[in-house]
Amino acid sequence: MSATQREKALMTVLGWGAAALIFFPIFWMVLTSFKSEINAVQTPPSLFFAPTLENYVEVQARADYLRFALNSIVISFGSTLLALALAVPAAYSMAFFPGKRTKDLLLWMLSTKMLPPVGVLVPIYLIFRDLNLLDTRIGLVIVDALVNLPIVVWMLFTFFKEVPKDILEAGRMDGAKPKQELMHILMPLSLPGIASTGLLAVILAWNEAFWSLNLTTSSAAPLTTFIASFSSPEGLFWAKLSAASTMAIAPILVFGWMSQKQLVRGLTFGAVK
Repeated sequence: MSATQREKALMTVLGWGAAALIFFPIFWMVLTSFKSEINAVQTPPSLFFAPTLENYVEVQARADYLRFALNSIVISFGSTLLALALAVPAAYSMAFFPGKRTKDLLLWMLSTKMLPPVGVLVPIYLIFRDLNLLDTRIGLVIVDALVNLPIVVWMLFTFFKEVPKDILEAGRMDGAKPKQELMHILMPLSLPGIASTGLLAVILAWNEAFWSLNLTTSSAAPLTTFIASFSSPEGLFWAKLSAASTMAIAPILVFGWMSQKQLVRGLTFGAVK
């Protein structure tokens, strides 16, 4: 075996090893969801057992899964659309009309992601209380959009910078206004990048738990709250908790699998000129 073949074989083994390591918690969660509570806490754990669907039946009987799932869909896609609506013009202006403080502004926006959410929980809670946004879908749409906005702006800024300026200048020479330039020239050229940014924002909003647990109770509660409801003072029911978690991540796993080509294409947009 040549040195190149050995290197390829090593990289293949490392790739499969990393994939198995990442996927194992999901595999174990799904496996545990089909166990009884006794088998779920058995030591040492066993891979061979009599599967049962009683956990899924009890989870559905205890809570209306479809209502939680609908809230997650509305909040995730609503916050993504709002974040894109704010980020596209912001990234466009910073990419093609930069000022002296543009880089500082981008760095400041990204630095807000380093702030612990609990540090701003009280003021946001009080603002939402006064505006009657507690336990509402629109409230979570707003807060999730703002939480993901720095990442969305950064990604779109990077994608927009890869678009040749000559194309935009040609449009200006033909009389295109900034709005027309953005809508009819830049966005079609950057569509893969915008799509991948939107997909990432959907996933981040779907998995958001902190704000969901603190700003909702029942009416607008998404699937992250649905999962947390199976952690009680009486203890953790691992089998039922695994069943609830499996039901919560199943839609986003299917969505990610269906859109993986668009996501990879968008994330590699502009890598090769």
